[in-house]
Amino acid sequence: MSAALDPGDLELVRGLVAIPSVSRQEGEAVEWLVARMAERGSRAYVDDAGNAVGEFGEGPVHVVLLGHIDTVPGEIPVRVEDGELVGRGAVDAKGPLAAFVSAASVPVPGVRVSVVGAVEEESPTSAGARHVALGPTPDWCVVGEPSGWDGVTVAYKGRLVLEIGLSRAGRHGAAPGATIGEEALALWERVRDASSELAATDRAFDRLDTRLEGIWAGDGDGLREHARLRVGYRIPPGRSTDAVERDARAAVAGHAGEASVTLARIGAEEPARTERTSDLARAFARAITEAGGRPTFIAKSGTSDMNVLAPAWGCPMVAYGPGDSAFDHTPMERLRLEDHARAIRVLRGVLRRASDR
Repeated sequence: MSAALDPGDLELVRGLVAIPSVSRQEGEAVEWLVARMAERGSRAYVDDAGNAVGEFGEGPVHVVLLGHIDTVPGEIPVRVEDGELVGRGAVDAKGPLAAFVSAASVPVPGVRVSVVGAVEEESPTSAGARHVALGPTPDWCVVGEPSGWDGVTVAYKGRLVLEIGLSRAGRHGAAPGATIGEEALALWERVRDASSELAATDRAFDRLDTRLEGIWAGDGDGLREHARLRVGYRIPPGRSTDAVERDARAAVAGHAGEASVTLARIGAEEPARTERTSDLARAFARAITEAGGRPTFIAKSGTSDMNVLAPAWGCPMVAYGPGDSAFDHTPMERLRLEDHARAIRVLRGVLRRASDR
């Protein structure tokens, strides 16, 4: 079933994508979105965390639509070509956020919708979602992430990032033995091997993924030489960040090299899983079917603000938004505008069903 995008909704998503908003530099985009939401009749403001917030409608049922307004770095010229909007954030996740605003602009009697453009999702802090999580629990929450217009995400792996530091007395480059960089790599292999048992499973979503995200080694101040490892984990449901960190600390404690070793937690989110049989998930399934699609439920190895909000609120929650997540963080980021229109239609169908509560 074809779908045409309203010119005003096209202007909204294109305008939002056109404003650079790398994580922790979202101010201009936040102010712009607040102004656009106010034009659409919302009570719009910037909250204490720097999030863009728009309150649409009135009623006893409260729905939060939270998408992140920040992006990863990488400038991509913004343009519309072959029915697609090209630009950084078109998929991850300004497209879903703009769809939220468009959907909420049509009020539903008895339903109050809070649209949040959250800051710092692409940073370890997730400051925007953590601030919102301190507020009252809504009846439903939808997190804006690309799932495809006919897909609904119900689970995310957790994430843990550790920084491991090595330091030892300086030595001449011609001295025998491992360099500080080689010692760091040997320690990385030990940490990786400590998690290998949990990585040995057939189903990708159930695996504990361990990756070396970065390494640095150098001479330091001439008296001591240093190295740093940045180790990232993707953690399946049923395993906690604390348990994974304990295993890493045990591996580090057994290091047999010359360097002294430190370990610090840089960022962490617990795994999140919600029920695909919740009234919210059923509302999405019906709205997608009504729009001509076949709903699918998705589990993702990445993380999102659902990892922050689900344990805090415990309400029915899914992640949803137009776009193909294969384009996330890539130089080819693009959003099919026909799918954007379909997603707006689905979201409006979901909000109408919220009034049935």
